[in-house]
Amino acid sequence: MTLVDTVQVTSIMLGLAVGQRTLEHLASPKDRLLFLPRLIPCVMLISGWHIDWAVWALFAYGIVLLHRFDGPYNGGSDKMTMLIVTCLSAYHLAPSERWQEMAMAYLAVQLVLSYFVSGYIKIIKADWRRGEALQDVFRFSAYPVSDRLRGWADHPRLLWLMSWCVMGFEVLFPLALLHPWLLTLGLLIAATFHLANACLFGLNRFFWIWLCAYPSLIWFQDRVIG
Repeated sequence: MTLVDTVQVTSIMLGLAVGQRTLEHLASPKDRLLFLPRLIPCVMLISGWHIDWAVWALFAYGIVLLHRFDGPYNGGSDKMTMLIVTCLSAYHLAPSERWQEMAMAYLAVQLVLSYFVSGYIKIIKADWRRGEALQDVFRFSAYPVSDRLRGWADHPRLLWLMSWCVMGFEVLFPLALLHPWLLTLGLLIAATFHLANACLFGLNRFFWIWLCAYPSLIWFQDRVIG
């Protein structure tokens, strides 16, 4: 995958992801006027029309929303959105191809760190190593999950195993850069993990926006390491 292809694919996926969450806000009358204009740059990204202006518009819009909600109102998915938008904005402002590569490489490295750091923070905590943290997630989750799903909290051995699977995958994710096949496998597992969170807890925004960063990592592995 070339750098240009990477930027084009990332831009289209970003337009779809941000457009999807924007449409969700249109169901609320109080949010409609705030979020409706964001559909314009999303459509521009999807259609490939002036994608440089589109990402700059999304960057400016992101700053406005950060000020409006006094920070990322949707947590990690908003942070990843701003990271992708910022890197694409830097790409289109870069004075040379070398700096364009630096912008997309930064996105790829941050994606790898998002998994590794998350796993490291979990693995140094005793409640995660014992599986108790995941028990609490199922037992006391504020998300609208079924009683049957909350019943998973009564299976400590299963959740202990699930905890170590999650932590192990996250801390070992950087090793996926060693070979294209390992990266393909790693991204499939990561996407499945996000999809499971979307299905179980309704964290659909994490699924879509994290996938938007995957093309940069595929390019990075081929360009820098492969």
